[in-house]
Amino acid sequence: METLALIGVGLCSGLLGGMLGIGGGVVIVPALIFAYELSGMKAAADVTVIAVATSMSCIIFTSFSAAYTQYRAKKVKMDVVRRLVPFFVLGSLCAGLATPLFDPGLLRLLIGAFLLLVAIVMLRSWKPNPTRQFPGPVGSGATGLIGGFVSGTAGIAGGNVIVPTLLYFNTPVHNATATSSAMGVPIALAGAVGYALGSPAASSTWMLGLIDLQSWLAITVGAIIAAPAGVRIAHRVPADLLKKVFGAFLVLVSLRMLYSSAGLFG
Repeated sequence: METLALIGVGLCSGLLGGMLGIGGGVVIVPALIFAYELSGMKAAADVTVIAVATSMSCIIFTSFSAAYTQYRAKKVKMDVVRRLVPFFVLGSLCAGLATPLFDPGLLRLLIGAFLLLVAIVMLRSWKPNPTRQFPGPVGSGATGLIGGFVSGTAGIAGGNVIVPTLLYFNTPVHNATATSSAMGVPIALAGAVGYALGSPAASSTWMLGLIDLQSWLAITVGAIIAAPAGVRIAHRVPADLLKKVFGAFLVLVSLRMLYSSAGLFG
């Protein structure tokens, strides 16, 4: 039953990841935290960081499945990928090495607050300045480093950072989600490498560093199956509705993360 539930998490994350270009981490991280706490299969102090690390490893394959479908549909903006990916990758790798040092309660609080902020932006009828262009090399580098670190820390592979960023610079929403999926593959890979190099939790088995291999396998199977279907749905959904779905989903996830963080302080 546990394996079937994790495959279900993978199906859900793959579907939403394909639709919204978010890699599915906003589904995987809260779901794994809930599963670990319910089953007691991980030590309480290790739950959050293992969930984040495992999410990053799952997103490699979720994003690849969605990105391949998006690339064939000619929706990926490769010039943006080439400009931002090196910096996002570096930031994500640093996050994989630094996040295990964070207090678990603070980590969940930061993830929840970040997701809520993104949700508010997506739900508002906000329109970027139509003349705004991408910054030069220095601005792009700073954006990528910060975005990669935030993404790696939250276990989301950048979709929740990349999509709003691309929309801010006047990228059409369908191109933004497609480009986010393509960028998610190297970003997730870099973050997963950082977590794999971490010290495994003493109370756990079947671990690669801080990555739970059993959960990774079940979720990845479901995500790879569902991601192409999510892409096909996204191509048929109006852009404004896609943004609202994105924002509403993030509100629910962020509130759950903020609520769970309160019990870890003190």
